[in-house]
Amino acid sequence: MTATAAPPQAVAPAEPPVHKASLRKRLVPYWLLLPGILWLLVFFVLPMVYQASTSVQTGSLEEGFKVTWHFQTYWDALTEYYPQFLRSLLYAGTATVLCLLLGYPLAYLIAFKAGRWRNLLLVLVIAPFFTSFLIRTLAWKTILADGGPAVEVLNALHVLDVTSWLGMTEGERVLATPLAVVCGLTYNFLPFMILPLYTSLERIDTRLHEAAGDLYARPSTTFRKVTFPLSMPGVVSGTLLTFIPASGDYVNAELLGSTDTRMIGNVIQSQYLRILDYPTAAALSFILMAIVLIMVTIYIRRAGTEDLV
Repeated sequence: MTATAAPPQAVAPAEPPVHKASLRKRLVPYWLLLPGILWLLVFFVLPMVYQASTSVQTGSLEEGFKVTWHFQTYWDALTEYYPQFLRSLLYAGTATVLCLLLGYPLAYLIAFKAGRWRNLLLVLVIAPFFTSFLIRTLAWKTILADGGPAVEVLNALHVLDVTSWLGMTEGERVLATPLAVVCGLTYNFLPFMILPLYTSLERIDTRLHEAAGDLYARPSTTFRKVTFPLSMPGVVSGTLLTFIPASGDYVNAELLGSTDTRMIGNVIQSQYLRILDYPTAAALSFILMAIVLIMVTIYIRRAGTEDLV
């Protein structure tokens, strides 16, 4: 009598091994981020830490500076140079508003009306970047020179009468006045306003305009209810890209202004390169950064959008 064979036993399936390839695949995004993180650490975080330590130092260039945690430097810098802070914010805010008023119609034209001329107009918008920032500003020194065509036109239109009443010019003189500084800031930072606005407007579906027209909405109502709200990310981005660098600019005030139009950037530059008071210069830089950061945070929250272009 032969013995019966035992029934085969079920074998549990082996767990799939963890492949190193899948692990490397998951780490790819982090490796791609690593160069950017290192760049920020070396060229942003470390200089910020160094400037923070400089702002609480005391001493002189001959004797050397030592960290003594002298926070009084911040208060002294703010109380002594608060007019330059206010002037910088005023000039930057005025230039930002002018850039928005000038840039929005142009961005709207490029996005919806330019047709085949769109690329050409975009090239013309960024054309100033093909030359040096310094050269562009010096060109305005020639444009606004006393007795020049621009001044004669403004005088003929009685624009200088209004600006003189506002304290932006002095009689028939435009150069070395607040108006000249604001003109330089507006011109140099206008592309930073137009490009985000164009990007935001170009994303708007034109069928929304057609739908508004089908509902008998007037063009002004369509713009107020559809176009402008949908372009708010571009408005916020453009105003930030204009206001932030303009508030710390010193080239326009140096070349187009006078001692009465000095901005806080001019003070910081003078403290670093002429007076050689590094702690005060660092403290002024951090105060400006804090003021701008607070204003930007409030502005973004009031604007009601964090979807920046």
